[in-house]
Amino acid sequence: MNDFDDAFVRPKWAREIDRFLAIRPQFLLYGNVNDVFPAPLGGGVATLALPDYLKELLADRGTALTVKYEPLIGFSLLFGDGELFRRLTGHSLSGGALPASLERAAEVVAALAESALGHTAVLLCFASRLRDLCESDMEPFFYRMFRLSLESVPRMAPSGSASGKPRPRYNPLFWIMDKENDLPPWYTLDNPKIRVLPIPRPDNEIRRHIVGAVSPKIPGYGALSDEERRANLGLYQDQTTGLLAGEIAAIAQMAWHEQIPFNRIGDAIQRYKLGIQENMWEKLDRDKVLGAEAFLSARVMGQSAAVRHASDILKRSRFNLSGAQFSRFSQRPRGILFLAGPTGVGKTELAKAITELIFGSATHYIRFDMSEFGHEHANQRLVGAPPGYVGYDVGGELTNAIRQNPFSVVLFDEVEKAHPKILDIFLQILDDGRLTSGRGETVYFSESLIVFTSNLGMFEQLPDGTKRARVTPDMPYEGIVEKIGGAIDDFFKYRINRPEILNRIGRNVVVFDFIRTGTARKIFNRMMDNVLFRLNDGYGIEIRFADGAFGRIADLVCADLSMGGRGIGSSLEAFFMNPLSRRLCELYKEGQKNYLVEDLVETPEGWELVMKET
Repeated sequence: MNDFDDAFVRPKWAREIDRFLAIRPQFLLYGNVNDVFPAPLGGGVATLALPDYLKELLADRGTALTVKYEPLIGFSLLFGDGELFRRLTGHSLSGGALPASLERAAEVVAALAESALGHTAVLLCFASRLRDLCESDMEPFFYRMFRLSLESVPRMAPSGSASGKPRPRYNPLFWIMDKENDLPPWYTLDNPKIRVLPIPRPDNEIRRHIVGAVSPKIPGYGALSDEERRANLGLYQDQTTGLLAGEIAAIAQMAWHEQIPFNRIGDAIQRYKLGIQENMWEKLDRDKVLGAEAFLSARVMGQSAAVRHASDILKRSRFNLSGAQFSRFSQRPRGILFLAGPTGVGKTELAKAITELIFGSATHYIRFDMSEFGHEHANQRLVGAPPGYVGYDVGGELTNAIRQNPFSVVLFDEVEKAHPKILDIFLQILDDGRLTSGRGETVYFSESLIVFTSNLGMFEQLPDGTKRARVTPDMPYEGIVEKIGGAIDDFFKYRINRPEILNRIGRNVVVFDFIRTGTARKIFNRMMDNVLFRLNDGYGIEIRFADGAFGRIADLVCADLSMGGRGIGSSLEAFFMNPLSRRLCELYKEGQKNYLVEDLVETPEGWELVMKET
C-alpha cells in the first residue's frame, strides 16, 4: 500500500475528506470531478483520475473495500477483496462487475454502509447522469440514500486493520456530480450528515506537483542546467494557470509527440491553447513590416500620427514584444489601438488597412458595433448566456470568433456607446489576454490585435441639454488632441468610473485630425478613380473630362468637409454619380463606349452633367 506522504501538499478538499470521515457518512464532490489529481506513488508523483485518487486516499486511511457504481454498468471493485463484497452484500462481482438497477444499488450501498467486518466506501460516479438514465427510479433512490445518511453510525475498524490507530468512523458514500444542485436541495439543506465539497481547478501548488511529474518526459529536460530547468518549470507552472490538470499533462504529451524541447515549453503551451493555426504574425516578412507606414498612408490619408503609431505596433507585434516590459511571458494581445476623432476621417479604414497588410484581405477582421450593446445584459451576445439560460449551448459571438481564429484583428466600433458594465469585459482581455465564455471555455487573445474606435470629445452637452462642438476644423491638430484627450480621460475616469480600462489602454490612444483640403482632394481623386474603374471594368465605358470640368466637380464635392471622407463620398454621389447615371441611361447605346463630360450645371431639378458621345 502506498502512503500519502505528509510532506505532500494535498488539495484542501482531500484534507477535508480525511478530517470528516469520522463525522460525516456522505460526501458530495462536485465541480472539476473529471480531471486528474497528483498523488505520491512509488516514490514519485502520479496523476490519477478521481475514483483512483479516492481509492488511494481511503486505502491509506484503513478502508478495506472500495467499490464504485456507474449508471448502466453497476458495481465494480476498486480496492479490496471481492469475497468481502460477497459476504457483505450477498452478491458476487463475477466478471469484475455487478449490473444493478437503482433499487438493487440502494440495497448494496446500505449493506456496505452497515459493515462491521471492515471499513468500506462506495463512489457513485457520474451521479449527475442518473436523472437522465433512471428518471423513474430517482426519487425513491434519493429518499433511501437520504434516510441511510441519517441512520448511519460510525464503526470501529476490526483489529489488525491497516488504518493504524483504531478509531470509529463511517463507511462513507461519495456522490460525484457535475454541479452541487444535481442533488435535490432538500437532500443537502440542513442535513448534518452530508459534507458538500467543491473540487476547483488546480491551484498553484497542485500545478507545481503536476508539472514536476510530467516534465521529465519532455525532450531535452535532462540536458538543461539546474537554473534553466527551474526557470522553465516555473514558466510551465505559471502559463498553465486556469487549465485542468489533465490539460497540463496533455501539453507534456504533445511536446513529446511533436519533439518540442523543454526549453521551448512556452511554444508547446501556446500551441495547446490556440490549436493548430497559421500564425500570420510569423509570416509577416521584414519588407512588408518596414513598408507598413507607406502602405497604411496610401489607404488612410492625412493621418500621419495614427499611421505612424499603427506601424510601430505592427513592428512590435512582429517580435511579440507587447507586454514584455511587465513579464517575460506576457499573454497580452499583440497590440492595442484606441482611435478617436471626428467621424469619417479613417478610423475604421485604418483597422481594415492593418487587416489587409497582415492577412491579405481587408475583410478578414472581426467587427462589433458597440452601439448594439447599450443594454446591461447585452454582454451575453459577446461571451454567451450563463448556464440555465436560453442559448447557453451556443456560446458568445466574440468568444466563438476568437476560438475559431485567434490570429485576428478585432474591431470594437464606437466603444463609448456600449453599457459601462460591458466595458468591464475589456479588463480581462487587455490585461490577461483571455476571456471565459458562458460555457466555461477560455479563449485567448494573445495573438489578436485589438482596435477601438470612438467619437468621444467631439461634442459637449450644455446645461440646457443642447450640444455644441468641442473641436472644429479650424483648430490646429495639437488643440484637437488636447481637447479629445481630455474628454477621453473624463469619460473613463469620471463619467463611467472605469479608469482601469484607460490605464490598460495606456499610451495607445491616437487622435485623428479633420480632413483638410489637400487630403480631401486626394480622397476625391481615389474615389473618382474607383467609380471610373467600375464603369470601364464592368461595361467598357470610358469617361473623360473637358478642361475645368473635373476641377469644378472636385470643388463642389470637397466644399463641405465636416463629415470627413464619408461626406466626400456622399457628395460625390449627389454631384456626380447620380447625374452621370441619368445621362448614361439617356445616351448609352450598345457599342458606344466613350463619353466626354463638359460641365456640371445646376438646374431647377438639381445638378446635371453636360456630356456627349465621342
